[in-house]
Amino acid sequence: MKIIVTGAAGFIGFHTSLRLLKEGYEIIGIDNLNNYYDVNLKLSRLKEIEKLKNSKKFCWRFIKVALEDEESVEKIFKDFKPDVVVHLAAQAGVRYSLKNPKTYIDSNLIGFYNIIETSRKYKISNFLYASSSSVYGGNKNLPFNENHSVDHPVSLYAATKKSNEIIAHCYSHLYKMPSTGMRFFTVYGPWGRPDMAPMIFTKSIIDKVPIKVFNFGKMKRDFTFIDDVVEAIYRCVKKPAVPNPLFNKLNPEPSSSDCPFRVFNLGNNNSVELLAFIKTIEDQLGVEAIKEYLPMQPGDVEETAADTEALDSWIGFSPNTSLKDGIKKFIDWYKKYYL
Repeated sequence: MKIIVTGAAGFIGFHTSLRLLKEGYEIIGIDNLNNYYDVNLKLSRLKEIEKLKNSKKFCWRFIKVALEDEESVEKIFKDFKPDVVVHLAAQAGVRYSLKNPKTYIDSNLIGFYNIIETSRKYKISNFLYASSSSVYGGNKNLPFNENHSVDHPVSLYAATKKSNEIIAHCYSHLYKMPSTGMRFFTVYGPWGRPDMAPMIFTKSIIDKVPIKVFNFGKMKRDFTFIDDVVEAIYRCVKKPAVPNPLFNKLNPEPSSSDCPFRVFNLGNNNSVELLAFIKTIEDQLGVEAIKEYLPMQPGDVEETAADTEALDSWIGFSPNTSLKDGIKKFIDWYKKYYL
């Protein structure tokens, strides 16, 4: 089976590509290698994938391309004729969207349209894509359930992810193309993004630089370990969305439909206080952080928590790695890579 993985040099895309290659799939990795964060880290991830090239199962091709380039995207589909698309490329970051909104329109809307429209034209059998817990916006009904309203985003990033889900439903309805949206909750682990809290906090603690603790520490997140996220993606690759036979048009639920469309939370079902998260990193490093307490940032939310019952029911798995175990693996990698 041939699978296109977009964002293949990114954090989740890299780990997903590795797993699918090890499972024996033929992978075409796509990434534009932009400079949103250190390009060298992205190149190092690709080198890690290349280390598998002596494996009998190894069948990998990487192509540098921006998904906004419609002609180049179509050429890849025409040349490789993929069966499945795992669309993980996106412009990430809530705070960055406040200063660079057009980047999110280009990547997360135009890029998304190009990849899903080309998937339709080439009759893809399973289309998976990255959504985000940010779609829940100002919702304070915790834990977040896929059937909760996501009509009140508080950042442009969240709005683009909600738009992706709506577009995917249209394609599933009009063309019967199975689509599965994955709402990621604060994913962390080895090879993570430098703009995310685990990397920022770890570097600052080691360098004895104050870390910025927003909302004066009164924040909670559902931190989700990367291996759990990849396991869920892998299982969804093997199980395309199908119409919900119980779908009720008089009382429609947002997470499924009478067409092959599904949306799932990918979280750890365990919301952790920010200060407890910092303490876990401190314990692994054996160093206490210097903390600078600051107000809440625009576009941010106080707490996220995932209800993962639907995911578990669908694929027989939901994330479960403890924060202590996950942070240990992250710190071990960080020391090996950076120190």
